Amino acid sequence: MAGSLLIVEDEKNMQVYLKEFLTKIGYEVQSAETFQQAVEALHKSPPDVLLLDVRLPDGHGPNLLADPIARENHIPAIIFTAHGDIDMAVDAMRNGAHDFMPKPINLERLEQSIQRAMEVVSMRRELYLLRVSRTSTDGFIVGSTPSMKELVDRATRAASRGARILITGENGTGKEVLANFIYKSGSRAGRQFIDVNSSAIQDTMLESELFGYEANAFTGADTKKKIGLMEVADKGILFFDEIASMSLDMQAKLLRAIEEGKIRRVGGTTNIPVDVQIVSASNRNLQKMVEEQKFREDLYYRLNVIELHIPPLRERLVDIPELVGYFVRKLNAELGTNTLDVHPHVLQAFTRHTWPGNIRELSHLLEQAMIYCDDPVLTPTYFPPAIQTLV
Repeated sequence: MAGSLLIVEDEKNMQVYLKEFLTKIGYEVQSAETFQQAVEALHKSPPDVLLLDVRLPDGHGPNLLADPIARENHIPAIIFTAHGDIDMAVDAMRNGAHDFMPKPINLERLEQSIQRAMEVVSMRRELYLLRVSRTSTDGFIVGSTPSMKELVDRATRAASRGARILITGENGTGKEVLANFIYKSGSRAGRQFIDVNSSAIQDTMLESELFGYEANAFTGADTKKKIGLMEVADKGILFFDEIASMSLDMQAKLLRAIEEGKIRRVGGTTNIPVDVQIVSASNRNLQKMVEEQKFREDLYYRLNVIELHIPPLRERLVDIPELVGYFVRKLNAELGTNTLDVHPHVLQAFTRHTWPGNIRELSHLLEQAMIYCDDPVLTPTYFPPAIQTLV
């Protein structure tokens, strides 16, 4: 079955008509003519989606949304409205209804609305499963998109071979997280993992940071020698984040160290062998930078033995429930909060957002909402207007 529905409609002919149509396209359908019958059906076998008429012989249809079973399961409801009931339907939407539909019912539109509601149900089920299980790989969420599954397979193979890897992708897509996954799943796990933010270290300092220096090697140098990061990372992984920020002069020195497998401390005369797997990351197009002579072509090919491109979040919206489940669990532990669920309208809005900041933006929005939320469920009111307007 495509899912289960409960039709609450007092007009018998309409009820039969809808039930026949929806059963024919694959749904499991219950029906009720009165508010009391609807409550009994709801408690006996909660449906995936409610189809509710506003006016019932013994009550107001949308009041069913306040029933504990409906609230606990966050059952999406589609409200049927006659011409004079539009205001009541809008009010029901404010109180959590999924959609409203004027009579006479357009079957094509009804089918589309139910499909959207079922997508929300499916996302919530995924979120629930993720709250009770740990499916992430050391914080790197694989998801279900084919491109991500292929990415993880290639990353695992490259990690086991100790190959040099270039990770590309927009800001916030999780390049450093993927680098850590490569480290933990490869043959160098348990050795050193040293990350170097190429854009955060002045070029004059980067050489001594990477290669170290001998005592009194230059003005301001310590009276004791300093071990460089490449030497510290011996037998492990050195991760260069924002590698595109490195100057051409420094690129030449790094290239020589990679080619020779040796370094020389600043002010030193001895070559020191190092065995380091280089993993680099960039949010810029290095190939274009090579063409513009802003990045060394020889270093580019040395670094890019295996290229792993992380797609932006807008291209993997199907993975949002899994990502939300991971971050809610992680942030609960970090913040000491007790968020138990995320409202369907939030998940729906998330799938409509363009995510310019990618996964980092998603994490930030959830953290901000969880800090201010005292309720067990994150609702749209805890998110900024840019998200609320997408509900």
